[in-house]
Amino acid sequence: MARLRQAVIAARDLDSVAGRLRAELGLGEPFSDPAVSYFGLRNAVFGLGDTFLEVVSPVREDTAAGRLIARRGGDCGYMLMFQVDDLARARSRAREAGVREVFEVAVEDMAEVHLHPADMRGAIVSMSEPRPPESWRWGGPGWPERSAPVTLAGATVAVADAGAVAARWATLLGGPSGVAFVQDPGEGGLVEIALEAPGAPAHAVEIGSVTVLRSGGR
Repeated sequence: MARLRQAVIAARDLDSVAGRLRAELGLGEPFSDPAVSYFGLRNAVFGLGDTFLEVVSPVREDTAAGRLIARRGGDCGYMLMFQVDDLARARSRAREAGVREVFEVAVEDMAEVHLHPADMRGAIVSMSEPRPPESWRWGGPGWPERSAPVTLAGATVAVADAGAVAARWATLLGGPSGVAFVQDPGEGGLVEIALEAPGAPAHAVEIGSVTVLRSGGR
């Protein structure tokens, strides 16, 4: 069973989008990870309880995020990152399904692979095994102290063959993942991110083609 731990938006102007998210959703100070320069990006990672919302922006030519922004004509959903209990088994399922890996990393507290969006459809999918399970390297040092009292609860992905794509994701991730799939001939990809904030008023903010919905939860 996989758990959605982080959602990622690709934006042309990092500071503008991150600033709007922080102001309109009451988020804390984001973490800027220097390691994403490997992908030609800058980022801002917001803690949401023990889950995360990230914004990335290209800082060089010919990046995956930059190419997606160009194809979509602006800011857009980019990646969904899932925590899995057994990454080796999840990778085996991906190989059996013919899904390619585009990136892998193994460090002392995290093992992770990114799956090719052309094979998964809708978004880049990351499968991550943090060690210990309650940790999350990408949140940065001290992320529990910076996290807002809100949780990443789900996402919506728009694809041309929603049923088939939903089945593929469920197979590779080992079951339901909190992601809903809707039919869209235009393949809008990651179009909605759902947050829960118990006791807070419902709120929605649109960043490019991505809608972030905050509900009061339970």
